[in-house]
Amino acid sequence: MSSAPRRPSFLKRPSLTERNVLVDALRTETVGGVLLLVAATAALVLANSPLSGLYEGVRDFTFGPASLHLDLSVASWAKDGLLTIFFFVAGVELKRELVAGELRSPSAAALPIVAAVCGMAVPALVYTATASAGGGSLAGWAVPTATDIAFALAVLAVIGTNLPSALRAFLLTLAIVDDLGAILIIAVFFTSSLNFAALGGAVAGLALFWFLLRRRVGGWYLYVPLALVIWALTHASGVHATVAGVAMGMMLRCVPDKGEKTSQAEHVEHLVRPLSAGVAVPVFALFAAGVSVSGSALTEVLTGPETLGVVLGLVVGKAVGVFGGSWLAARFTRAELNPDLRWADVFAVSVLAGIGFTVSLLIGELAFPGDPATAERVKAAVLVGSLVAALLAGVLLKVRDAKYRRLYEAEERDEDQDGIPDVYEEGSPDYHLRMAKILEAKAAEHRRAAKAARGGGRGGEGSGMIGG
Repeated sequence: MSSAPRRPSFLKRPSLTERNVLVDALRTETVGGVLLLVAATAALVLANSPLSGLYEGVRDFTFGPASLHLDLSVASWAKDGLLTIFFFVAGVELKRELVAGELRSPSAAALPIVAAVCGMAVPALVYTATASAGGGSLAGWAVPTATDIAFALAVLAVIGTNLPSALRAFLLTLAIVDDLGAILIIAVFFTSSLNFAALGGAVAGLALFWFLLRRRVGGWYLYVPLALVIWALTHASGVHATVAGVAMGMMLRCVPDKGEKTSQAEHVEHLVRPLSAGVAVPVFALFAAGVSVSGSALTEVLTGPETLGVVLGLVVGKAVGVFGGSWLAARFTRAELNPDLRWADVFAVSVLAGIGFTVSLLIGELAFPGDPATAERVKAAVLVGSLVAALLAGVLLKVRDAKYRRLYEAEERDEDQDGIPDVYEEGSPDYHLRMAKILEAKAAEHRRAAKAARGGGRGGEGSGMIGG
């Protein structure tokens, strides 16, 4: 008699390998997220203080070789240069997820991908409907489509919520697919003209980069100069330079060779991620988040069709899109929700996904290149929308924090002290034998303690009777 086909699981606990990668990535991103918050706060303070003139002067200061089309402002160097490092890491993450992570299985990948795609489509529709109703520009439709994982993790760190690994993995997967969507949007919709000679040179450079990787040629002194050349040629081609970072990241090898402890991609990501999270993104935020927050500016954010569209897209569109996509995908695939979690948890994470800081600011600048005033208002709307989403998510997550803490502690418990959480070893005979030895040793210790206490108690009783 054949058994019924196993139903897919939604928000299941990640594998041990995925859990270890997740812990390492989220630890770095959390620290980077705190630095991001500090940088964004500093930008707002500087832009709205007597030092605003100095801040704008530094932000707009131009340097670089004009003959190579690289005479850029400090803000542009941060946007086009430093963010390439961020997108390089995003490319590595995406490749690893597709080859060795949760996205390698179509059945496992379907749910988070559908949730992420809906989480991009619905905010775009919300923006389009809002802007159209108010007679505003539709150019900013892509601004509220992205999720900033570093900012989201910083919010979790601030409010002290210990999300279980399944929800953290879901949030990270959403952000990775969002990054892929943002890459495609930037490449397709924000490339107005092409320099085919420069583009051909960039493609040739990428081919050489790939060839060296496949031949197992080592040495950062080869790859870093080549990467800079590819970046410069991509920038000159008219394609946004960050696309070069993604392309190079996705070329790295994600499966370890024989004798390697970690793959090439994991090794490089481990080296570059701190630079991305700790330097590149915070510096970009420092020069991108400096907008006016006066009463009139905030009023314009909540009344202007473009800015209101961004705020509603992030706060409402993201929550509805991610949650609705998750629910529909689970319904049609008949997936079983992790029994330790509830749909309310999915909704809270969906609201948290409305924090669209870094990539949303980038797309906001690209969407209105000839209208700096609107671009500034849109950036203010990104800040407001991300803040509102963070506050709402903080409240929703805090309600279930006691449950999350119990799940988190259970997932991290390592009673046999072998460096592997016990939940991953419950089916192993060796684990139970180790625990038996540990418990037997504890039982023997308690028996000795009981015997000593019994002997001491008798002596105490006898002394009391004599004294009486």
